Amino acid sequence: MKNTLATLTLLALSDLAYGISGQVTDQSGAPINGATVETAGRTLQVLTDSHGRFSLDLESDAVSELHIKAPGYSHRTLHLDSIESPALHITLRPSAIEQIDVTATPLHTSTMESAQPVTVLAGNTLRRKQADTLGETLKNEVGVHPTYFGPVASSPVIRGLSGPRVLITQNSLDTSDASRVGPDHVVTSEASTAEQIEILRGPATLFYGSGAIGGVVNVVDDRVPSSSDATGAFQLGHSSVNNENDASLTYTGGVEQIALHFDGFSRDGDDYEIPGAAELNADHSHTEEEQEHEAEGVLENSAAESNGFNIGASWLLENGYIGLAYGRLERLNGIPGHSHASEDDDAHEHSEEVDTVSDLKQDRWQLISELSLDTALLRGVNTRIGYTDYEHIEIENNQQGTLFQNETLQTRVDLLLQEIAGWRGALSVEGKTTDFSAIGEEAFTPPNQTDSFAVALMQEKHTGDFLWQLGARVEKVTIQADSIEWHETHHDAEEESAEQEHTLLDFDTLEFTPYSLSAGTVWNFAENYNAGVSLTYAQRAPSAAELFSYGPHIGTGSYEVGALFDLHASENPHFHYRNDVEEEVSNNFDLTLRKHSGDIGWVINLFYNKISNFYYQRDTGFTSEDLADHAHETHQESETVGDEHSHDHGALPIYVFEQADTTLYGLETQLAWRLSTPLTLTLWGDSIRGKLDDGGNLPRIPPVRLGFQLQYESNGWETGVNLSHYFEQDKVAELETTTDSYTLLGAEVRYTFSHNLGDLTVFLQGENLTNEEARVHSSFLKDRAPLPGRNFHLGLRGEF
Repeated sequence: MKNTLATLTLLALSDLAYGISGQVTDQSGAPINGATVETAGRTLQVLTDSHGRFSLDLESDAVSELHIKAPGYSHRTLHLDSIESPALHITLRPSAIEQIDVTATPLHTSTMESAQPVTVLAGNTLRRKQADTLGETLKNEVGVHPTYFGPVASSPVIRGLSGPRVLITQNSLDTSDASRVGPDHVVTSEASTAEQIEILRGPATLFYGSGAIGGVVNVVDDRVPSSSDATGAFQLGHSSVNNENDASLTYTGGVEQIALHFDGFSRDGDDYEIPGAAELNADHSHTEEEQEHEAEGVLENSAAESNGFNIGASWLLENGYIGLAYGRLERLNGIPGHSHASEDDDAHEHSEEVDTVSDLKQDRWQLISELSLDTALLRGVNTRIGYTDYEHIEIENNQQGTLFQNETLQTRVDLLLQEIAGWRGALSVEGKTTDFSAIGEEAFTPPNQTDSFAVALMQEKHTGDFLWQLGARVEKVTIQADSIEWHETHHDAEEESAEQEHTLLDFDTLEFTPYSLSAGTVWNFAENYNAGVSLTYAQRAPSAAELFSYGPHIGTGSYEVGALFDLHASENPHFHYRNDVEEEVSNNFDLTLRKHSGDIGWVINLFYNKISNFYYQRDTGFTSEDLADHAHETHQESETVGDEHSHDHGALPIYVFEQADTTLYGLETQLAWRLSTPLTLTLWGDSIRGKLDDGGNLPRIPPVRLGFQLQYESNGWETGVNLSHYFEQDKVAELETTTDSYTLLGAEVRYTFSHNLGDLTVFLQGENLTNEEARVHSSFLKDRAPLPGRNFHLGLRGEF
């Protein structure tokens, strides 16, 4: 040991200005192989060898911090200016809670070193929780619930917020699908080929703009590779609940300066089985065919098949890489609850019920570059450019129905700034253009275009036991929408009658300039413990759908009306157009307490979010049949698709986007206890409360829940059992129904063995083993689409 320290000392003394060397061990002094040692800003990193040794060659002596991490250990930050001896001997403490770095921000952030709450799924943890949709993959993470539009579509709900307030990104670029417009639309990010999924909760995610006021979910994959090291994985599986077969493959390799990547997946399943004889709505909104299928224990029109691939290549440079990737996604799925009688224009007679399916296609290009620099102002430049062409067509009885299209071009440049007076950070410049259109009878919002330009600054600084984090962002958002057919209502007070004038409604171009500020600190107040405090003031420009919607949204079974229209409730309810909306304003406080080392680790998050001018959908109590004239079912001025037949939608409840002052607050907890070397107990829970300041509750706020997991790992075997209980949700909005409590039981067993090509894992997972009837309160389809019944997933996974 003395010889090793002497050698390291000589190396450090001889080249102190241009190199750092040392050794990483655990508390017993045993070397840690494969630990990552990186400079502040992650511009340079190395792995320790079998003896725990490392050596960093630096271009300058300006490095002030080292970050050291290893799986199963708590991260450590080393301040070089406080080191007296040039020989570095770094000790890491074990941790019961997994700690992973986050790529969603340009600053050094891990799950235990952030002023704001962060969750990361990666490795085996991600594989165990992987599901067909992003919402279902993340549904058991603290603070995260699914929208659950049946098993075919599900988006994350973060702290009671979803849709346009939760940004879904892929490699930090907007997925640019239609999932933020409505919960019946699929999120086009695939978990089966992802490296990790990052969840940033709260409006401190301002680096991504006002569309992330509720949080960010960043799906990270290797489609633009940063290394030519040969790695790969495959997985084959079968699920019993819907007779689904799935397969995925990823591979990254190349030569010295060229890295190549390919990944692909395929999934094909039938209608989902649900607990039999499910109770039906009191309003008998189900069709006869749906009632028959529910009695048989099948969720009608929930089958789905999807496939996709990504190919990418990068040019590897001495100071980084530049790469380009192309991805293709195709998906054909039923839309549960989206079936109705068609009416022939000639015969005017109702035909049999027609199921609707969604045919989705997306092409996605990404150019990603990360370059280290050593200039007076910059230590690096990260560039991300994405172009997405998305469309899905709703097909009814083999006829093309409504067409949804979304085309997005996004450019983001992060300038990593040199350290000044101890402050290190990044300046981000971002521009994005989104063209969205819905054309056809069920187009509830007119074609629109949203342009935004933003500048953001983030800074952080270590001072003693404190890490300070500051952020600011300003945006310019412009929203334009096409004209719609409009029937203006005029009242004759003397004759007590109303007349309608047919006209064309031209929307004004709307401009918003939201800005956001945040400040936070992480205090290491004791060994193994820290506390995070974050304060954020954030503004949000409304989305086009929140403003311009005016028509039947059959997927959610509602008639949606945007905030630009005022409801005049009377014997003949009608709407007037107005141009008086404001930006949403959030004042958020986050307090986080953590124990991040030792056999027991825990995290407690408390949050309080005061939001002014909050956009929400209020159930008016009226239906589409109550409107003065059914011509209010507007379409675009000149473009229609599939108009051979008109549809009888029935009486759809009218939901109006309104603004109100609201308060959301809650608690999120997680505890991991390593009972012994192979056995770990995890307990978690969360509670979200959403209220209108003038009285009443926000709609579709998830219930309180508690979770339990016991995991055993030894000699290649992994077994586990998990239990989650959802309490009754009776704190509901006006005209909203309560949701009963339920408990879900799951279990799994895995065995990993070595093969000539790598490691192979055989696994069997069981979900909802008690076949519990469970309904998701945050779902528009909770009364029609309960969660799937008992399911067994058998599979084989290989890594090489």
